[in-house]
Amino acid sequence: MKFNRRHFLKTAGVTAAGILTSQLPLSTANAVQQKPANQHTVMGLIAPKMDIVRVGFIGVGQRGSGHVKHFCHLEGVEIKAICDTDASVLDKSIEFVEAQGLAKPSRYTGNDNAYKDLLSRDDIDIVIISTPWKWHAPMAIDTMESGKHAFVEVPLALTVEECWQIVDTAERTQKNCMMMENVNYGRDELMVLNMVRQGVFGELLHGEAAYIHELRWQMKEIDSKTGSWRTGWHTKRNGNLYPTHGLGPVSQYMNINRGDRFDYLTSMSSPALGRALYAEREFPADHQRNQLNYINGDINTSLIKTVKGRTIMVQHDTTTPRPYSRHNLIQGTNGVFAGFPNRIAIEQGGSGNFHKWDMDMENWYAKYDHPLWLQMGKEAERNGGHGGMDFLMLWRMVYCLRNGEPLDQDVYDGAAWSVVNILSEESVNNRSNSVDFPDFTRGAWKTGMPLGIVGA
Repeated sequence: MKFNRRHFLKTAGVTAAGILTSQLPLSTANAVQQKPANQHTVMGLIAPKMDIVRVGFIGVGQRGSGHVKHFCHLEGVEIKAICDTDASVLDKSIEFVEAQGLAKPSRYTGNDNAYKDLLSRDDIDIVIISTPWKWHAPMAIDTMESGKHAFVEVPLALTVEECWQIVDTAERTQKNCMMMENVNYGRDELMVLNMVRQGVFGELLHGEAAYIHELRWQMKEIDSKTGSWRTGWHTKRNGNLYPTHGLGPVSQYMNINRGDRFDYLTSMSSPALGRALYAEREFPADHQRNQLNYINGDINTSLIKTVKGRTIMVQHDTTTPRPYSRHNLIQGTNGVFAGFPNRIAIEQGGSGNFHKWDMDMENWYAKYDHPLWLQMGKEAERNGGHGGMDFLMLWRMVYCLRNGEPLDQDVYDGAAWSVVNILSEESVNNRSNSVDFPDFTRGAWKTGMPLGIVGA
């Protein structure tokens, strides 16, 4: 692909500025949008095989630095360039790459637009984006416009308009834009997907997903790290701020965008009390954390109805004192799996007593462990990253790119899972009335093939 660097830098700036400053009213943005004549679906997109996957990184803080380390241990990749506005974390990642005996990556820093110089290179195939949320959409779009595949941390976007812009850009450029939902590569989630595909739970009826993770301590990160920017979202939006970790796996169980899709959502939030109480307890009275108006309800509960009539409960709680959970529940006509702790109850093919939970997972692992985990699980656990799911996700991405296979998650998945953030806020602000989901696939979900149980 021939590429004009000066033209790209000019248009990229316009694109990013437009995304950050403009939003369509939700009633308009949720409407069915016609596909322009020059666009084609990217469902099942297969990129030309890559002998070597040449990688650039934008953002190597707490999350991105881990990705750099994993890529150093993946076969068939070359780390070409790294960008971060924080020179100290940038240099640490570069030094780590060199310490592995690999070539020194090029270094980009100095201002918020330094990433555009990285994108102007013609020796990079994919870009890993691990930056604060507000940058995800503009950087993903700029990446695809530069002729590269975009791999973005969660969430994919923060407005309905951004979701549509990302989808349109992916379809027009025919580039992958994958939101890197790592939880889909956890051992338990992969096993349950395998069980669903083999019909263990019968016909699926209902799922439950969550991100319940007490993170008030991040409020003490004032000038850097995740809490320095993530805390502010609790003052801007009242809804489910972070839906994808629990929702991604349940969506794959239910073939969302591949035979079914999200239809509408209703949402409600509890009072927003915990953050203010924590700030009062942990900071001086005149501290900036005590000057904020925390509006995001401590617990948000949203209900999703799919076109085929299934239901999904999605919860968000990063404030209350309680154990971590993603729920990860899937209920079918023949039984149920629930996580945290893992337990199964099956009518036919189980212990024979579906009134009692089976808490012993070893027999289930032995019979239904996913082929990807059987092949790469030990390597994934050895390399780490949330129990190995991070490494396996990145390994699988590279495998698909090198072998000419479609990715396990596409731009439509990222948009559908992320948009729960925006729609939940609209519902909460309108007495929990239902809000329609946009069909980002423009009808292609009807013929989309379910995610298969693949090996390597």
